[in-house]
Formats: sequence, structure tokens, C-alpha cells
Amino acid sequence: MSGVSGETRTKPVKEKIVIWLLAVFLLTTVSFAEAQQSAKLAKIGFLGAGGLGGAGSGSELFKRELRALGYVEGKNIAIDYRSTEGKRDRLPALADDLVRLKVDVLVTSSTIAALAAKNATRTIPIIFYTVTDPVAAGLVDSLTRPGGNITGITDIGAVFVWQTAGVTQGNHSQALPRSSAVGSTESWQCATMEESQLPARELGLQLHSMEVSSPDKYEGMFKEAIKARSAALAVISSPLVSSNRKRIADLAAKNRLPAIHQRGDVAGGGLMSYGPDRAEPYKRVASMADKILKGAKPADLPGEQPTRFEFVINLKTAKALNLTIPQSVLFRADRVIK
Repeated sequence: MSGVSGETRTKPVKEKIVIWLLAVFLLTTVSFAEAQQSAKLAKIGFLGAGGLGGAGSGSELFKRELRALGYVEGKNIAIDYRSTEGKRDRLPALADDLVRLKVDVLVTSSTIAALAAKNATRTIPIIFYTVTDPVAAGLVDSLTRPGGNITGITDIGAVFVWQTAGVTQGNHSQALPRSSAVGSTESWQCATMEESQLPARELGLQLHSMEVSSPDKYEGMFKEAIKARSAALAVISSPLVSSNRKRIADLAAKNRLPAIHQRGDVAGGGLMSYGPDRAEPYKRVASMADKILKGAKPADLPGEQPTRFEFVINLKTAKALNLTIPQSVLFRADRVIK
């Protein structure tokens, strides 16, 4: 009886030991898998000087391009978003916040956002876009040899809306009076206006520059443009402009002043726009981020310029302004809003 009893007592003990070892093995395996997944989770900081927006916004387009490269948010990449929502004085604090999170790459959406990021870190790689002149802004040493921890995609603000591959010269000279004075709604890209003077003179246009630093000054700017007898308003893209598109469109309509945009903001009432394809910068920024996450250094990645452009005309606005757009100009448009 005692032998039988001994076997009965020993068997459960052996089973418990086996179960315990199996549990330890499973826990160890799960912990290892989690650690392995965590190690592969790259961090990207996204710093915007305007609102981040929803579908179709810059942040969404950026995520779409990352997905095309195999990055899935929450699986192998994490993106921390920070936006000033139009309050530019918040940029330094937001940039510092992303640096404290120890992101692997910082993506910035404007000159002032890129400058805030550069002031916040000299080690974390920074990729900028929507920057007109990164050299003049002090972001990089040169476009081909950026140097330091920053590189990115430039804009076309330096050539303004008047000159891109010789196409817009014909477009605007045919659509507008040749003696037009043109106002600029920009406060921190002075180089843009300076570099626009030559192509404007070649078209027989006189540029009248007006600087706007806050939304409450737009109405005064339009009054100044009318007083200067401007025939059209050229709007250079900036975070301030992006946050006040409707206000600009409404004031342009109220003052019967054709608004010509650097980027595709004509759906809200602008007359025409000529600028880089909106999705292209996000594709190229995502590609740069991918290279950096795989070991490349920003100093070794030359800055890039736009290669695809879009010309859009709003015929509704033209009719409201009693302005006739020549058929030859309409034929050149990529999109016509009727």
C-alpha cells in the first residue's frame, strides 16, 4: 500500500514541474518577442507650424507614403505629432518636447518649424519640407552638401508664381495686364520677393511688397494693395497663409482683386495657382526618413527640389471678377474649376 501511495504522490509533483517549466518557457518567449518588436519600433516626430488637419492633410499624406514603404503605425513605427495650430510662438517648446521623447527623426513642415527643430537638437536627424531657401535661412550649408543633422525638400517660393520652366511667364502675361502691381502676403520670406523682381520686370510687371505678421492685418493689406492700384495679388505660401485661406479669399473677392497662389489654394476662391504637386514632397520626405532609419546621415543626403508642378484656374472666380482667361492659357491648365 505504501508503494502505491508513494507513486500516487510523486506523479502530480512531476506534472507540476513540467507545467511550471512550460509556463516559464512561454513567458520568456513572449517577453523576447515583445522586446524584439519594441526594438524595431522606430520613432518619428512631426512638427507642424499650422493645423495638422484630417484626411488629405500633410500628416495623413506622410503616413500614406510611409505605409507604401512598409511602415505601419503601431507595428514598426510610432509618430508623435506636434502642431502650433497657428500659434508660432509655441514652436520652440514643441520642438523641445519631441527631442525629449528621443525620436529617431524629426520632420518639419516650414522654415520656422525647421529652425525651431535645429535650435532644439544638433544630433537628431531633421528633414524639412515647404522651405523656400534653406541656405539663406541658415538651415544647411548648401543644398548638395547639407552638413550637420538636417536635409530636406525645398519649395519654389524663390521663383514666385511668375517663372517656372518658362510656362507661367506666358500664362500670367496673357491673363493679367502687363503693368500690374502685385502684393505679397508674406512676413518672413523676404528673399522670395527679392528674387521675384527680375522675372516680374521681364514680364513688364511691378511688384509691390506688403508684409503681414498676423491675421488682423490682412484687411489693411488689401486696402494698401487697392491704394497702390494693384491689378492682382500674389500669395506666397506660409503657415500664416495656410491658416487664413478663407479670410484671404473672402477679402480678395470683396476687393475684386484676383488672387494668384503659389500652391493649389484656388478652390476657396483664388483665381489661379502654379506650384509643386501637393503629394510629391511627402513621398520624398518619407523616402528620406526611410534611408535615415536604415542608417543614412542627413549630411550625406543632398537636399531636393520639386519636379512635378500643377497649374489650376478657377473660372468661377474669373467670371466674378469679369476677367477673361485666354483659351491658350486654359489649354495649359492641369485643372480648371468651372
